[in-house]
Amino acid sequence: MIVVTGATGNVGRSLVRTLAAAGAPVTATSRGIADADLPDGVRRLPADLTDVESLRPVLEGADALFLQNGGPSAQLLDAPGILGAAKAAGVERVVLLSSQGVTTRPESASHGGVARAIEDAVRQSGLDWTVLRPGGFASNAFAWAASVRAERTVAAPFADVGLPVVDPDDIAEVAAVALREDGHAGRSYELTGPAVITPRAQAAALGDALGEPVRFVELTREQARERLLAFMPEPVAETTLTILGAPTPAERRLSPDTERVLGRPARAFADWARRYVAAFR
Repeated sequence: MIVVTGATGNVGRSLVRTLAAAGAPVTATSRGIADADLPDGVRRLPADLTDVESLRPVLEGADALFLQNGGPSAQLLDAPGILGAAKAAGVERVVLLSSQGVTTRPESASHGGVARAIEDAVRQSGLDWTVLRPGGFASNAFAWAASVRAERTVAAPFADVGLPVVDPDDIAEVAAVALREDGHAGRSYELTGPAVITPRAQAAALGDALGEPVRFVELTREQARERLLAFMPEPVAETTLTILGAPTPAERRLSPDTERVLGRPARAFADWARRYVAAFR
């Protein structure tokens, strides 16, 4: 049995579907799992990553765990407690969804501090572990869905600063391999897309997928900051804006790890846009 935490998120939802399609027994968990659209045969159990006790029933009978690092709530996670509960339940393998920022932004409290501490707990857990460090997600473009539907407009900062955004479905497929196959214990994989793409070019790709133009409007850094603060803590927002506006060479580097694990190139943003175009119609 494989337990997938964060099963209603962009990576977790795709991972559950990937595992179920492969015939693997899956328990999907999140706070809102009861209302999730998941394949038949997937066991659903609600739990809160910030509450270790709520996870104990979820972990019973499992031998592998996909651990989402908590995102904006990461600082509330008791990672050693979660991993201890997993080990006590018989889990032998853990795959952690971490962040590229652990290595590229070590000075950041959210990345180099909190996310690094969670990685350290995984490595010290006594379980076979694999760490996934993706860069920015292609699915962050869902934040533009309402304005694209209503006005065929994308508003974002740093119009012509590019990053190799990664398709969450690629992350899910790498996670599925690491959860089910041997040979990935003790490894950290950096996951990126196959090319650098700017926000302006992302808007154009959405327009291509829709078959009509999408206008790009550039936000100032302060305007973007105000929008980010609506759903993430200030330190995370500041680090995010710094990465978007002044990425380091490491953050712009194209990683070969997706292709090494999956045996195919990473998917481009345009591929993601075509698959999820319905959200923007």
